[in-house]
Amino acid sequence: MAAAASSTLFSLSFPFHPQIQTLSFPFSPTKPSLSPKLFSTFKLSSSHSSLTVSDDPFHTGRFLSNDELRRLRLLETFLYRPDLPSGSLSVRVMRPHETDPTVLLLAESFAESMLLPQPYVKFLAFLVKQYLLDRRSLMPHTATLVAFYTQTTAAGADQEEEEACLAGMVELCFDKRGANASIPSPAPPRDKPYICNMAVQKSLRRRGIGWHLLKASEELISQMSSSREVYLHCRIIDEAPFNMYTKADYKIVKTDSIFVLLTLQRRKHLMCKKLPLLSTPPETDLSVSDE
Repeated sequence: MAAAASSTLFSLSFPFHPQIQTLSFPFSPTKPSLSPKLFSTFKLSSSHSSLTVSDDPFHTGRFLSNDELRRLRLLETFLYRPDLPSGSLSVRVMRPHETDPTVLLLAESFAESMLLPQPYVKFLAFLVKQYLLDRRSLMPHTATLVAFYTQTTAAGADQEEEEACLAGMVELCFDKRGANASIPSPAPPRDKPYICNMAVQKSLRRRGIGWHLLKASEELISQMSSSREVYLHCRIIDEAPFNMYTKADYKIVKTDSIFVLLTLQRRKHLMCKKLPLLSTPPETDLSVSDE
């Protein structure tokens, strides 16, 4: 568990692949604003679907069915709180106002994994923010989990807790509608849950945070999808994350051929785990709603 945290970025699934540098959206290079994207507010009189600020806590900016609203409520209330030897950890779904610090964490992780100098972080942050905003519009078919860590310090006979700080993040896809348009090879099934873009703050590694992000992801997937198969990628060179996934019972399904190196990408394993059945399965499986 602790060793797994030695790598900043556990899995990559960024559509603008940083090793290829192909962009698919227009932007003004003179104004790379990082201000949050504002979405319009909608309200329908139809009983089938409605969207208001109170109904849509994550500001997806689109019309939602009643089932999607119910799923958003499930995401809103999800909380995973394990105890750590040196403090406490809370894992939940990212709120809109937490986008910027999460963007910075992921951008720094990408930059470190690609050995890029610090000045490139701001440009990567611009790309990552557009990506996360697009992914947020697909909720509840996707979700981004964030982990907040609170350090416990001994003060005499009492223990005092410091202010919680962002410790890590991970992105989840629950079904085909939430599948990324550009998924690294080897490609997982698009209609199955997928875990990607797991990152841990450099100063908070070796505390088991990566392990608990993985466990929180599995717990939420069990609530959001009836599919028991969960997929993720792991680069061959990332020994510590691979050991963590193996310990969590993930198995290698397929591995990139050596020819993928010709595309300037690292070779990766596609790994899969079958989650245990819930005693009460989800009422509705979003994976069957692909239209």
